[in-house]
Amino acid sequence: MSEPSDPAASCRDALARARAEAPFLARAIEALPALEAVLAEGRVDEALALARGAGAGTDDVGVALRRERLALSLALAIGDLAGLLPLARVVTELSDFADRALDAAIAEAIARRAPDAEPRGFVAIALGKQGAHELNYSSDIDPILLYDPATLPRRERDEPGEAAQRVARAVVETLSRQTNEGYVFRIDLRLRPASEISPLALSFDAAISHYESSALAWERAAFIRARAAAGDIAAGEAFLTTIRPFIWRRSLDFGAIEEIGRLTRKIRETYAAGQAVGPGYDLKRGRGGIREVEFFAQAHQLIHGGRNPALRLRGTRTALDALAEAGIISADDAKALGQSYDRLRTIEHRLQMVADQQTHSLPGDRDALDAVARLDGLPDGAALIAELATISETVGTRFDALIATYGDDDSTSTKSLPVADAARALGQSSPEALEERIAGWTGGNVRALRSSEARAAFARVLPALLEALAHAPDPAQALTRWEQLLSALPSAINVFRLLEARPALLALLVRILAHAPTLADELARRPDLLDALIDRTAFDLPGGVEEIAAGLARGEAGDDYQRLLDGVRIDVGELRFALGAQLLERTRDPLDIAAALSRVAEAAVEVLARAAIAEFERAHGQIAGSRLAILGLGRLGGGELTHASDLDVVFLFSGDHTGESDGARPLGATLYFNRLAQRVIAALSVPTAAGALYEIDARLRPSGAQGPIAVSFDSFARYQHEDAWTWEHMALTRARPIYGTPEDRSALREIIHGVLDRPRDEGELRGAVLKMRGDMAAHKPPRGNLDAKLVRGGLVDLEFLVHYLQLRERTAFSPDLRVAIDSLIAGGLLPPALREGHDLMTRMLVAGRLFAPDGDYPPEASRPIVARAAGCDSWDELLSRFEQARDVVAAQWHKVFGQTLEIAP
Repeated sequence: MSEPSDPAASCRDALARARAEAPFLARAIEALPALEAVLAEGRVDEALALARGAGAGTDDVGVALRRERLALSLALAIGDLAGLLPLARVVTELSDFADRALDAAIAEAIARRAPDAEPRGFVAIALGKQGAHELNYSSDIDPILLYDPATLPRRERDEPGEAAQRVARAVVETLSRQTNEGYVFRIDLRLRPASEISPLALSFDAAISHYESSALAWERAAFIRARAAAGDIAAGEAFLTTIRPFIWRRSLDFGAIEEIGRLTRKIRETYAAGQAVGPGYDLKRGRGGIREVEFFAQAHQLIHGGRNPALRLRGTRTALDALAEAGIISADDAKALGQSYDRLRTIEHRLQMVADQQTHSLPGDRDALDAVARLDGLPDGAALIAELATISETVGTRFDALIATYGDDDSTSTKSLPVADAARALGQSSPEALEERIAGWTGGNVRALRSSEARAAFARVLPALLEALAHAPDPAQALTRWEQLLSALPSAINVFRLLEARPALLALLVRILAHAPTLADELARRPDLLDALIDRTAFDLPGGVEEIAAGLARGEAGDDYQRLLDGVRIDVGELRFALGAQLLERTRDPLDIAAALSRVAEAAVEVLARAAIAEFERAHGQIAGSRLAILGLGRLGGGELTHASDLDVVFLFSGDHTGESDGARPLGATLYFNRLAQRVIAALSVPTAAGALYEIDARLRPSGAQGPIAVSFDSFARYQHEDAWTWEHMALTRARPIYGTPEDRSALREIIHGVLDRPRDEGELRGAVLKMRGDMAAHKPPRGNLDAKLVRGGLVDLEFLVHYLQLRERTAFSPDLRVAIDSLIAGGLLPPALREGHDLMTRMLVAGRLFAPDGDYPPEASRPIVARAAGCDSWDELLSRFEQARDVVAAQWHKVFGQTLEIAP
């Protein structure tokens, strides 16, 4: 572009337009008067130098970068609007700042953990426009963060992987957090390998393995513009050299050509509708927009760049010119597309200058559109629309030719699918809208559908899936959860083939998606859980604890410890999922499901505690006369777990606390059993490659979270008799030994009975119970209207009544609440209706954890399932009986405590 004859006048005009039409720039002008003065004199280069130093004088990297960004944004905008800075200079300056910002953030993040170390072993690979030095005015940046475990500085106790994640999180926080001084860059890390499941930073080896084995055509296209931008540049460049064969393949890749055809179709089909040039037109995604120019160049580079290194260029304009030079596209096409691209990018910058937002769409409001046009120097929005219409046609016709050349029939075309019938049921505005949504599943963003084999398998099951979704009680909800499940699946070929072979399983899957978000989430994490439902025995209740434990421990002999941890997690997950499916299919009473979930948990404790002890004894030996024992409390002790329950446990040990182990690394008894308890907790709770198992809550131990994890039987008995609070004795009413020798279990039961069966001052007991319930109500309110546990008159109030009467009357001591209630009823201390209320609300709680995990009313279509699970014929009957049950609890509360419960409807 030709430079204006009077730079100062041009800059003053640009400043005036910025004040009038761009609120973000107007605020920047007011905030930076010294910079404005330099710009008003037309000294743009001096203004840019001043802007680069705007962060000087502060040691806070985030603050310095935010100040530099604001000043640079103003200097570049005015220089651009004044015609003194060409587009190439603007995007280069923005890209260079992004590099500096990333580099500073990485150095600071490493220095937090290793202050004296050189910042090496961590690199940001810039992709997209930053990689091409074409960053736009208000852009996200799309880096891939990589690290070398051998050279990344870290504290001695830090694992390399965790240290790298700390650096990555700190970089994101430093650059993207919004403060009173704004932000630096929004960071999008979704272009990293397997972003759905991978950590924020990957090791070089992991990334190389991905790109050499399982990356897709779109990832090849992304790496055309890749550049080691910040951090350990040398390591980053070595990485890019290593994966060069992945990007640039010498042989013509017919799979890539097919992928190019699919991607070109997706771009046009996804964004063309409603993208006619006019108010609201999307400069980036619309027909004839920025993305079509970029993809036009990248498609040709992917196909021909493997054999012609001259085409391996990052910038869009330079790539177009190189393609023309090589005779692959015409010089006229290169010129027309290049000029159109520059103008589209310039107008994109104008849009983003208005409010510092990453927008690409023209305003729909005519006044706002006119303001953007005036900011650009045009008379009005009509002139801008007319210019863009010409550009769109210039680009669009050439992109049409690209689609015609490389487009082909898609194996997952929806034209023959029953979308017309399904669309209305699934809440779609038209069959075309549903077709577009389906095309989004197969468009490359869904990991499970990236391979041609997966798409082919999916195509075969898709008609039946659509029909099943359309007939779900809540089709729109089922469709949404199907998409969530599909997006979370790491691989799905086997799932699709299984559903194709078992139509009944497909129907069950849709019911899970429609009604059971807890099960749907589990399935997204472990799609193999569907396999467990093939066998109809999955719909039988599991046997006793010993039988379940024998199944969980199969192969325990000779297997390594880690393998056992994984195996138990897999098997328990299948059992819990199957029990959830039984509840959904209404084949079992929720009370039976709760008891079965408890048996499964107790069996897992048995198997994993035994294995952890064996591992521990290899290093530390045994302590003569002492053994670990575990108490289950709460719902575990009472045998009424839900799918969301933690395991409340207390670790104890028999024998003398002064003993010492006889192994190669001897330990005193207290330290020995505390470390052993930690091992058992880890075995039960730490996620492995097979996933998580249970959350363990050991806070009910003597002295709570401040006390040792494991104490001796004698210490436990002494604490309970001398120091324990009333609430701890209430908790003890549901305590039950779930691990230990028969002798130790018997000894623990005697201790518990001795603590509970003692005289108490009725007034003190009553006061303590009421205070504790009041504190609990204040600090732990119900999560929703269906929270049968925490609403007043709900299960917690019922349990408090039972425990108070147990302690006051020294009777009915059973950890099974139903047995205790029956005993109190038999003694005339509670009305029979209270047992009915307990069973109703427990059924509601167990079902609610699956169908309404937020504690509120489930979707209307799921309400009949919850009602029938609770033994009611309708939702209205459930609500009525729930209210009656709460009234019974409230009446008994008033009778026992003389206090009125406020029962909200």
